[in-house]
Amino acid sequence: MYRVLAVQQMARRSICSSARRQVENKVSQKQKMFQEDNGMPIHLKGGSSDALLYRATMVLTVLGVGFTLYELVKASFPQKKD
Repeated sequence: MYRVLAVQQMARRSICSSARRQVENKVSQKQKMFQEDNGMPIHLKGGSSDALLYRATMVLTVLGVGFTLYELVKASFPQKKD
């Protein structure tokens, strides 16, 4: 019983007293980047990853609309059974 309590106490100490990593605050840098007037839309100011996500979203949207229209046309003109 004592060993179980000792192990629990050691586990609790190692989790609670572990040193925290210091993370640099980059909020002011991001604010400057997003607030500067460079003619870019706000959704693309994050860099190449934002551009990639934007293009992927647009491709999926166009494909989804195209597939929806295809299914609507297919459903509105059913095939005749001979």
